[in-house]
Parts: sequence; C-alpha cells; structure tokens
Amino acid sequence: MELTQQFEQAVADSKNLSERPSNETLLQLYSLYKQATEGDVNGDAPNMFDFVAKAKYEAWSSLQGKSKEDAQREYIELVRKLKS
Repeated sequence: MELTQQFEQAVADSKNLSERPSNETLLQLYSLYKQATEGDVNGDAPNMFDFVAKAKYEAWSSLQGKSKEDAQREYIELVRKLKS
C-alpha cells in the first residue's frame, strides 16, 4: 500500500479508536494531519484568548519545515500506537 493510502486509512482509523486520546495526543494528531495535508502553517496566529485555536496553531507551527511525507509517516505510526 502506498503512503497516501496508508495515511488515509490511518485518518479513518483515528476516528474509531477504542479510547479517546489525551488532549496532548489529539494536538499531535491535529498538527501532523495539517502538516501532511496543507504543509507549513499559514495565516496569522489566533487571538490569545482563544486557547484551543492558539494551542492548535502552535502545535502545527512547531512542525514548520517537516515534509508532508514525514508528517504522514508520523501520523500513521501514532495511530498504530493508539490502536494497540
């Protein structure tokens, strides 16, 4: 199976995990997904009082420069760990 197909399967699998991941893990999944699908973060940082949006933005921003393929691989590996 090629990387893109594995990534798409991991995205589907992430929606059917037996337990809800921690907030930190959810941020990891979010940031890896965004990096894998959109590349480096774009746009302005959200308002400092929007804590959830700010955390998401910062998590995604921390992956600046990571290739889409590397982000896909890390996402796939993280979902595999969460499934086991």
